[in-house]
Amino acid sequence: MTDKTDPETGATQRKAEVERQAAKRAERSAAQLRANLQRRKAQVRARREGQADETEGLPASTGRGGAREGGDAD
Repeated sequence: MTDKTDPETGATQRKAEVERQAAKRAERSAAQLRANLQRRKAQVRARREGQADETEGLPASTGRGGAREGGDAD
């Protein structure tokens, strides 16, 4: 007999790899959601206590007076 791999075994291995990768994606997504929730909770607590909002990343609005910088107020 020859040492050929069984096509069903190869398909099973590919399916297992796809499932493993999907599980890793779900785990990373869950970790990102938890981190986001923690940041949002910290923002709410800071606002309640009257402290400055120390966010990471882009601010929602950089201008003052309700108009964004570089944009029209109309």
